Amino acid sequence: MEDRNRPLYMISVAAELAGVHPQTLRAYEQKGLVTPQRTSGNTRMYSQADIDRLTLINQLTGEGINLAGVIRILDLQGRLDERDEEIDALHKRVRRLADRVHELETRAHVNELMQTGQNTTALALRSARHL
Repeated sequence: MEDRNRPLYMISVAAELAGVHPQTLRAYEQKGLVTPQRTSGNTRMYSQADIDRLTLINQLTGEGINLAGVIRILDLQGRLDERDEEIDALHKRVRRLADRVHELETRAHVNELMQTGQNTTALALRSARHL
């Protein structure tokens, strides 16, 4: 599986892929809209996730939403993504717990059957002795 957060593109390539000027990327970084990783030489490196985010920013600004609105939308989207992850984790936990409950119910049923079988055997032995 490809790592969408791996830094791949220098600023000029990222700007071209996102359809903006490199100076726009610097401004977006300054406003906190995108945070490229840095090389040891302090070169900005953008990932595919960054490019996708920049594309979304361009779509939103193209629809007339100002950068303050874009920041708010991206913040809400991030919160929604976090909630989705929490819900997925809770669903997995519920499934594990349901499996465990089923396992315990099955054990209890087997134990009950074994107990019933032992009682039946004991009754049969007592009856056989009295014959």
